[in-house]
Amino acid sequence: MKKFITMGLLAAAVFGGAVQVQAEEACCPAEGVKTKKSVSIAEGFQKLGRETGIYRFFNPPTKEEKAASYQVALVKTVEAETSAGHFHGAMNQIHKAHGVEQSLLDQLTQQVEAAEAAGYEPPLSLPPGLGQFMMILIGLLLIYLAIAKGFEPLLLLPIGFGAILTNIPMAGISAGPMPGQPAGFLYYFYTVGVESGVFPLLIFMGVGAMTDFGPLLANPKTALLGAAAQFGIFIALLGAMALGGMFDMFTMQDAAAIGIIGGADGPTAIFLASRLSPNLLGAIAVAAYSYMALVPIIQPPIMRALTTKEERSIVMKQLRHVSKTEKIVFPLLVLVLCLLLLPSATPLIGMLMLGNLMKESAVVDRLSETAQNSLINIVTIMLGLAVGSKLAAEKFLNVQTLGVLALGLGAFVIGTASGLLLAKLMNKCSKEQINPLIGSAGVSAVPMAARVSNKVGLEANPQNFLLMHAMGPNVAGVIGSAVAAGVLLALVG
Repeated sequence: MKKFITMGLLAAAVFGGAVQVQAEEACCPAEGVKTKKSVSIAEGFQKLGRETGIYRFFNPPTKEEKAASYQVALVKTVEAETSAGHFHGAMNQIHKAHGVEQSLLDQLTQQVEAAEAAGYEPPLSLPPGLGQFMMILIGLLLIYLAIAKGFEPLLLLPIGFGAILTNIPMAGISAGPMPGQPAGFLYYFYTVGVESGVFPLLIFMGVGAMTDFGPLLANPKTALLGAAAQFGIFIALLGAMALGGMFDMFTMQDAAAIGIIGGADGPTAIFLASRLSPNLLGAIAVAAYSYMALVPIIQPPIMRALTTKEERSIVMKQLRHVSKTEKIVFPLLVLVLCLLLLPSATPLIGMLMLGNLMKESAVVDRLSETAQNSLINIVTIMLGLAVGSKLAAEKFLNVQTLGVLALGLGAFVIGTASGLLLAKLMNKCSKEQINPLIGSAGVSAVPMAARVSNKVGLEANPQNFLLMHAMGPNVAGVIGSAVAAGVLLALVG
């Protein structure tokens, strides 16, 4: 019974603590940012409260609320398609709309027609041909980094190849449908797999099937380190909002999508960007996977700067054995808490826990092995090509991309530092010392961040093996980044 109470407190800490901190950060727009409505902290908490499963169980949405929500989503979609120059796609959204007042449809139609008549000017100062040539070179660079340097080859190789395909002049490989002309095949990869969210969710299921939550259950307080490492997400969010206010570069949705890079979780970044900022998806995905690949280069200097040799030499006692029952109950408990507290994170958390339950139950080995191997490999190929299709010259070669890369790096650095500093603080308040190096593993680059913690620990003390201890905050970071994405989706989605 004591073990189950511990698991309950652990899961509640992951959701409750993350939601509270994240709501405070996300609900405070930077001064000068153009928003449709100024949202106070109290209003933000009220909105989060209305988005919980507990509230909706007793207060299901009315027909009027559903209609209003659909209307808002329609307006956002049409505006996004129009701003990207996809006028045919915007008109398709209007024609497919149902249950919306005709006056609104007429207004949206006029806006699209006026924008089309004015002509679309992509935010690119280079001639189209030169821009496409440069993007092909960037695609080749990504392939080189994947093959020669081993930088996240499973994703960067297909992303680079997709970037080359989408920038071939006149090929239309990623072009949308036009009257009398079918769409390119990469368009369908993106629409069916990424825009719908299916590909990232299937990858999350595979990740869950490969994840062992045992180290987290054996030392539940390391969940706090996984939560602390998400702090970089909200610093990047505020930074993007500030840039949006000063230079009109990013909207609130763009800022939220950029911030998630700090979680160092590629599928989560793609999932949130496809929902909030499709035009920045390519830059966000490339930044997320590039920084994940650079974990062994970025993290060690920060770890050495913020810790002493004595702290890095701390030896942690061996973790206790975690029973099979605990491992089976944990994903179910996390799923129930997610349903009750943060339904917007349920797609990511639900698929992660489904994959983990298939693994730990040991009764569906065929399904577990498929999720871990064949399925995740096939989806990874299509996801990489689909993301590469968003690396068109007019969408990537602009000032916004530089902002995304800079903010993403800052978020990653701050997330690493936050985990380290919280670990040092925990040592001040606890008799049982933990090695601060495992705090840097709170970013959800699994298992690279944990390996880096172990490597730096061995440099300070050859008898100090931190890998299994670091896996606790590492897998907690996976849950934490998904929770952060759910909070951002609930607030600005």
